Amino acid sequence: MTEKIIIIGAGKTGRGFLARLAAESNVPISFIEKDPVLIREMKNSGSYEVRFFGDVSEPVQIGGYTISSWEDADLSQTDLILVAVGPSNLYDVGVSLRQKLPSGRPFRVITCENAVGPAQKLKDAIGMDYVQVSEAAVFCTTIEGEGLSIRSEKYPYLPYDSDLLPSYEPSVAGLQPTGHFQNFLKRKIFTYNAASGIIAYMGWLYGYEIYAQAANDPRILDMLTRNYEATDRALCREFGYLPAEQADFSARSKAKFTNPEIEDTVSRNARSALRKLGPTERIFGPMELLKKHGEDTSILEQTAAAALLYAKKAEHETVLPDEILKKAGDWMDSASKEAILTCYHKLLTG
Repeated sequence: MTEKIIIIGAGKTGRGFLARLAAESNVPISFIEKDPVLIREMKNSGSYEVRFFGDVSEPVQIGGYTISSWEDADLSQTDLILVAVGPSNLYDVGVSLRQKLPSGRPFRVITCENAVGPAQKLKDAIGMDYVQVSEAAVFCTTIEGEGLSIRSEKYPYLPYDSDLLPSYEPSVAGLQPTGHFQNFLKRKIFTYNAASGIIAYMGWLYGYEIYAQAANDPRILDMLTRNYEATDRALCREFGYLPAEQADFSARSKAKFTNPEIEDTVSRNARSALRKLGPTERIFGPMELLKKHGEDTSILEQTAAAALLYAKKAEHETVLPDEILKKAGDWMDSASKEAILTCYHKLLTG
């Protein structure tokens, strides 16, 4: 049997990042996609390329793949299934996998979109004990290029929860087994996603459209630096990371977001503001940790106020600040609530 990787979802992450990692390890690829137009285009083309921001490396040509709809999908000859669909589509993917997976042998599946608890959601939808489902954290930025081509960051790794795939040895070099994965996800959300929230919502407030331009605004850079330092200290106390190691993790985050050669927009990073104001998300999640360890939360308080305003003015949502703050959790004291509400109403009327 010729083992291959099946990638469910031929969008930016599936086509641009996951397929590139597989191609770099000379592993055959088969896509499953629901969009008939994209299926037809990829079949007719037979290949496409992934080009890197800043031309830091030669483009990677992706060819020799197959692509099909769920109706025609063959999952019998596979080593691994990578799922690159949005969180809202995981249930439908799980149902389709339950219908299409051959019985009698184990399968390994990894979800590859950043979400809360995607592995368990997909495993529940599949409903087969012999199917092992893990989850990964995607750090790589990808955008659509011309035609089928993808513009991408030259990011080499896909960290995944190795505790959920015991004894698995990946055939793709870029797949990075990572233990204590839930702690790792918190580290990622509190470092990368929190910084992204600061850039996106404060950048929108200051009138930026280009993400890297917002990140390099001196006012936002100062906020980022102060928040990184507070978060680094809190994460080291909470999880035992070495200060130098965590400082390097933060530095890579800052370098990514301020790099003008990575093409990104404020609006893409700011969208779905009310979801991003969830209790475990990029603003309130790290705020809780900072509170626990006696660190300054003022930067994230300002960011929360700007996110509330974005939801109201840019996304035309019904915003009830008191209700949103109440859902954050009992950890949020009256001082933080008052600070967020005061800042929000000042921005709203100013």
